[in-house]
Amino acid sequence: MIYKSYILEQNVNSIDESVTLFYGVNLGLKNDLKAKIIENNKNSEILRYSQDQLLKDKAFLENEIKNISLFEKNKIFFIENVNDKILELIQEFENIPSDRKIFLFSDVLDKKSKLRNYTEKSKKCACVACYEDNEIGIKKLINLRLNGFSGLSPYNINLIIDHTNLDRSKLNNELDKIISCFPNKNILTEKLEVLLNAKENTEFNKLNDEAFLGNKVNTNKLLSQTGMDNEKNIFYLNIINQRLEKLLQINNFNKSTIEDAINSLKPPIFWKDKPKLTNQAKKWDKFKVQKIINLTYSLEKKIKSNNLIEKNILIKKLLIDICSLANA
Repeated sequence: MIYKSYILEQNVNSIDESVTLFYGVNLGLKNDLKAKIIENNKNSEILRYSQDQLLKDKAFLENEIKNISLFEKNKIFFIENVNDKILELIQEFENIPSDRKIFLFSDVLDKKSKLRNYTEKSKKCACVACYEDNEIGIKKLINLRLNGFSGLSPYNINLIIDHTNLDRSKLNNELDKIISCFPNKNILTEKLEVLLNAKENTEFNKLNDEAFLGNKVNTNKLLSQTGMDNEKNIFYLNIINQRLEKLLQINNFNKSTIEDAINSLKPPIFWKDKPKLTNQAKKWDKFKVQKIINLTYSLEKKIKSNNLIEKNILIKKLLIDICSLANA
């Protein structure tokens, strides 16, 4: 039986089957659905296992299912990191009592997956695909979580979206921070920018983008204008490494065009960032990318092992090297 995730977000209790599989790249969505299951089963005993634990002792799950608790009648089983190896075990528990429910959680499962196919077709199992969120869905989540807050302008909503890059897990963390930092439910843009490190992050991201584009004039200009916190150099390196990782993935994809490769990236690239990434990818082959990865690795070791060096100068030197190599 196939369920749509957006329907379960509204009513997770609509699942009647004894075994349910949640699969896909959207970890945040899976965590949200898991939280809803727990919230709607407060009087149940929640038991958590990994697939590896259960496969080592196949009788363990059967004993837990049959075991009657003195305190809780119902039992909810969460089994993490599953794949096709668990199918045979799961088939044995399709007819468990109605006060027992098994929820399986997996990463991406392709159409050939035996576990996915079985839970989709079985009348006693449920299957839920957890695909990545789009911008419309993320906006709905923001409006839902911040319902009743004033100051939730289109600019502030886009600020949150840009900062979280359509990542639901990161979005939930940031929304928790916003709710805590604005107890009077009045969102102030300047305070929100500080909370999200938006201004500083935006300035460094602009500098990073121009360096990877090989734009020497803009890179030199931004190097002199961009404020850099000496305590956040590992953070700056992480931003650089994230771009290198994307460029390496694009080079490794067997796609007919750069645009197709970018559209295949997970998590998806925010639409406003696609043009710059496309232009950067035209300049960076995997050999150039690997050369800078080696530099960032060496620089990180140097920064962590020597407190006396001028770390900001080293980061700026790295950006100059990136800009020069982009044009090589």
